[in-house]
Amino acid sequence: MSGTVKKIADVTFKAGRTIDWEGMAKLLVTDEARKEFSNLRRSFDDVNSQLQTKFSQEPEPINWEYYRKGIGSRLVDMYKEAYESIEIPKFEDTVTPQYKPKFDALLVELKEAEKQSLKESERLEKEVAEVQELKKKISTMTAEEYFEKHPELKKKFDDEIRNDYWGY
Repeated sequence: MSGTVKKIADVTFKAGRTIDWEGMAKLLVTDEARKEFSNLRRSFDDVNSQLQTKFSQEPEPINWEYYRKGIGSRLVDMYKEAYESIEIPKFEDTVTPQYKPKFDALLVELKEAEKQSLKESERLEKEVAEVQELKKKISTMTAEEYFEKHPELKKKFDDEIRNDYWGY
């Protein structure tokens, strides 16, 4: 087996151990997403298993003597010579250099989107906390107390009263 295939099998095996499948599964909301995720995980495990079993092992050497006894040495020597003359070309990656800059740019964009998402989450959490606090106090709160927290609403209501607009 070529060294490249063995390296790929090793990398895939290591990647399978570093993927946080449970963490990702917790993020899924719908049953359809969970079903698709389990299909993805099963497919990944199948491919990983095949890489570990099929491609990570060296092929057993051919016992040329065994075939010489049964077939004859002239024909076996011919096959042996043809077998040994086969050269498997090395894989040259020409695609990765093309897509590496695009991938790096996407990673930068992803980090920026993550920062914005975290900021928005903080803002929404504060807003939820304020609404929950308001919900607790609303039964005992006076209009003045409410308008102290929301002066823009007081201004709007005052303008409507001043302009004699009563909403109908």
